[in-house]
Amino acid sequence: MSDASARRRLDTPRTSRYLTPRLNVEAVGRVSEAIARFLGTGRYLAGQTVVVIVWILLNIGAFAWQWDPYPFILLNLAFSTQAAYAAPLILLAQNRQENRDRVALEEDRRRAQQTKADTEYLARELAALRLAVGEVATRDYLRRELDEIRDLLAELRPVDGTGDDGTSKPDPGDRRTRKTD
Repeated sequence: MSDASARRRLDTPRTSRYLTPRLNVEAVGRVSEAIARFLGTGRYLAGQTVVVIVWILLNIGAFAWQWDPYPFILLNLAFSTQAAYAAPLILLAQNRQENRDRVALEEDRRRAQQTKADTEYLARELAALRLAVGEVATRDYLRRELDEIRDLLAELRPVDGTGDDGTSKPDPGDRRTRKTD
């Protein structure tokens, strides 16, 4: 393929013949956030106030140094320039914060859905365990059943505690007469 045909192809990007600066968007964003954060501090406002007061005093009081007489046009120009740069930096910082907030909100939403799904699963498992435990014979249930059987056996046994042949029979509920295997 010749150079002329490669230049005419639309799917081949053209290389720039000029040296263009490559900016790291993330680094520029971090710097702009740092500047915007600094512009919102009391330290910056105090420093700017001191500069304005000194500027005005030097231009009113020092007759030899009056580089910016009373309407202070140069001071206004400096404030306008500072505002022209500060506004886009603040907007850039706000956009980056909005993007971080959006990502955090999506992550929180995903975690909430996962937590809800986990909670529902655990609730179903707990309900299944409760049903299963309801069908299992518990210790209290077995004691109550054994007590009922002992009461029935006591009712079937003659009142005097002797058998038909006149000999006393051991009490099956008595632990002293039980045989151990």
